[in-house]
Amino acid sequence: MVKSADGVIVSGVKDVDDFFEHERTFLLEYHNRVKDASAKSDRMTRSHKSAADDYNRIGSSLYALGTQDSTDICKFFLKVSELFDKTRKIEARVSADEDLKLSDLLKYYLRESQAAKDLLYRRSRSLVDYENANKALDKARAKNKDVLQAETSQQLCCQKFEKISESAKQELIDFKTRRVAAFRKNLVELAELELKHAKGNLQLLQNCLAVLNGDT
Repeated sequence: MVKSADGVIVSGVKDVDDFFEHERTFLLEYHNRVKDASAKSDRMTRSHKSAADDYNRIGSSLYALGTQDSTDICKFFLKVSELFDKTRKIEARVSADEDLKLSDLLKYYLRESQAAKDLLYRRSRSLVDYENANKALDKARAKNKDVLQAETSQQLCCQKFEKISESAKQELIDFKTRRVAAFRKNLVELAELELKHAKGNLQLLQNCLAVLNGDT
């Protein structure tokens, strides 16, 4: 995006089309929300990865203790180390699933929403050019000087604005359809995986309690 006086002028233009005015307002908010969600998703994924690493270290330490002797306490350490190893695998899968189904999705649509904002900027820039061409034509007619040149410039700006408006509207409609479908699909799949992993963790906790109670 152009960050200059020109960019300020363009961003301050009131759009003549309610559809594009709404899209511009929406995309500014949407982009910021997706950016924030993406950062939080990355932190969540790293937290699960860190937890998996912690389980691995704990399990390895317990295994090392368990192999030092054949006493009951050492056998107990070996059993618990197995549970930590299984928990580590589940936690690592949780991290990988969240990264694939959520973090990657948010990063992709962060780029896509920026592209949509850039598209709206180019259209606004074209609108400014068109309005300036209209003013230049009015001045040329008032002075009766360079009218043909001003008319030609105005017509070209008009055609360019109409063309980019038509294509931009279709692109924005398609963008909405794609993102709604993608978020629905990925979030449903992620929820199903989260439930699967939660059930796995519950089973492991029950097994751990059984070991602690001496039932196994």
